[in-house]
Amino acid sequence: MQKITSFTIDHIKLQPGVYVSRKDPVGDSLITTFDIRMTSPNEEPVMNTAEVHTIEHLGATFLRNHPDFGSKTIYFGPMGCRTGFYLLLAGNYTSRDIVPLMTEMFTFIRDYHDEVPGASPKDCGNYLDMNLSMANYLANRFLTEVLTDIKEDRLVYPE
Repeated sequence: MQKITSFTIDHIKLQPGVYVSRKDPVGDSLITTFDIRMTSPNEEPVMNTAEVHTIEHLGATFLRNHPDFGSKTIYFGPMGCRTGFYLLLAGNYTSRDIVPLMTEMFTFIRDYHDEVPGASPKDCGNYLDMNLSMANYLANRFLTEVLTDIKEDRLVYPE
């Protein structure tokens, strides 16, 4: 079987950043898939499920309510390896195009201190597995260490 595209990226060289993972035509439209890599694969501990789950709830809520990107958001969710998230947007985008959006989203997550949206037994299948304080911490870390003055090598996959 042929490897899927995401398994062809050199995860030894990959660092936290915002990357275009793929672009797929769907009818007359294009879907851009982004790799929002928050931790260095195979070098540092992965994120725990509770904070990943919290970031997923907050990020998806933020994106779907965004005045410009709400209607373009197809999906936001965690990678199985727990080193980051995938964001799928309707349209043809570069990594640089969404840095302002990611900065807004991670600022929202960093500063969020209320009840996590959808964190109830009626709304979520695992509502107790949340860690808001760690989600705040990780969002701040991604903002300060990656998104602020992001360099080109954190916007294009390593070769």
